[in-house]
Amino acid sequence: MRGTEAGRYGEGLFRPEETGEADRIDLGALAYDEVSTARLAALGAGPGWSCLDVGAGTGTLARWLLESAGVTAVLAVDRDTRSLDADRTPGLSTLTADITAPDFAPGRFQLVHARFVLMHLRSWRRMITKLASLVAPGGVLVLSDAVDLTTAGAPATPYTTVMRAMWHGLRQSIGTDISWVPDCPYLLREEGLSRVAAEIHVPPLVPGSPLSGFWADTWDRARDAMLATGQVDAARIERAGRELSSDDCAGLSPGMLTAWGWRTEEAVRDGHI
Repeated sequence: MRGTEAGRYGEGLFRPEETGEADRIDLGALAYDEVSTARLAALGAGPGWSCLDVGAGTGTLARWLLESAGVTAVLAVDRDTRSLDADRTPGLSTLTADITAPDFAPGRFQLVHARFVLMHLRSWRRMITKLASLVAPGGVLVLSDAVDLTTAGAPATPYTTVMRAMWHGLRQSIGTDISWVPDCPYLLREEGLSRVAAEIHVPPLVPGSPLSGFWADTWDRARDAMLATGQVDAARIERAGRELSSDDCAGLSPGMLTAWGWRTEEAVRDGHI
């Protein structure tokens, strides 16, 4: 998403035009799409649904919604949609937009979905309200963001030390904030949504897996921000990379918390729009 708010989407580190960035995004999709699609299927996504996919990336979920779930239409929104603009999947449309802009108003949808987006926005609380307002009566809002499991009590291995430095560096450099993510279900209740629930998925760190590749690539792109924290040096990052690619990495990957809630007719009448 471009414009005056573009820096809030992490373009200082994760520039969409940079060589290999689409591949990094696809590694994340390979690690998490199976869980996301299972949840969307369980929520009933299917024929007749119109869907808004915020932060659509390379479009893996948008295409699944159309080709496997059979939804009627998907609007895929991202800061940069060049990897999607040539996609001719029936029912798919794209919008290059800044979702934080006051005039972002793409309509109402049976499903509004955003994965690993709000955590990178300084205005995340306001954006929860905005995305909830785009859910049509009878529709559902589904938000997924990261939760850090390298707690202060975890052993200080190269992996845990570097992962902590990554989160610190991302927050200092581009404003990434995951501290609020465990509260997401309560925040959806504050928006007047009902039948709110949540789940956490923690994929294993397995050598050669898409997830391990995703974190290795992410560390590479965030290296300067990590070094700037003073918590790690280049040698520690290299040791963590070797640990990540070995059978001896016993660390927990960051989890993905997915929370969802439904917009009822009663909520609309009560003024939650």
